[in-house]
Amino acid sequence: MGLLGICWLLDCGLVDYELGWSLQKRWVAERVADPGLNDGLIVLEHPPVYTLGRGADRQFLGFDPEHHPIETVRVERGGEVTYHCPGQVVGYPILNLRRHRPDLHWYLRQLEEVLIQAIAQWGVTAERIDGLTGVWIEGYKVAAIGIKVSRWISMHGFALNVDCELAGFQDIVPCGIRDRPVGRLIDFVPGLTRAEAQAVVLRTFAEVFAVELVPCPRTALPDWSIAGQRSSVTEG
Repeated sequence: MGLLGICWLLDCGLVDYELGWSLQKRWVAERVADPGLNDGLIVLEHPPVYTLGRGADRQFLGFDPEHHPIETVRVERGGEVTYHCPGQVVGYPILNLRRHRPDLHWYLRQLEEVLIQAIAQWGVTAERIDGLTGVWIEGYKVAAIGIKVSRWISMHGFALNVDCELAGFQDIVPCGIRDRPVGRLIDFVPGLTRAEAQAVVLRTFAEVFAVELVPCPRTALPDWSIAGQRSSVTEG
């Protein structure tokens, strides 16, 4: 398949969850208003935070969010509670699915495929589990996926555990799945760094979605990144 077009890449580094979320909403709104804009991919990692999908059940929280040191944020993606922390490769594709394929099931499977192909680069077999969303290695869930689509423009995305601390997952039932433990890539690929993993994920993302990743133009950067607030941004 030939290239479907350009996809802007914005590497934000370590960014507070709400800043990354606000940027997603801005990029989605711009593409809803003008579907001809290029696709985008925001990659980053977050300080510790729990997020709940729009219909998530609080029974999967092992704590009272009002009295916990780590913030809990309810967002518009699908799915149950998950946990973000440094050491994950988090990707938020802002794609016009009409340009690709307007099919949510297909899109979820494509996101899984990006990560399965990336993990295969280290000689490790990752897999799907029927009826569930995400990516597993030897029964351990190493990647969570949750999306929101508005007028076929996507937001939210995936979080791949590379060398993160897993302690934060102990206070929740991740994604509402009680019988599947959470894992991380470094336990299967000793010495792997987040930077190395991100580089491979970006390559497989471009291949699976048939796009060319190019640095995000300065005009599309968020104000907080231009001001240099806690981000290392790829600029064009």
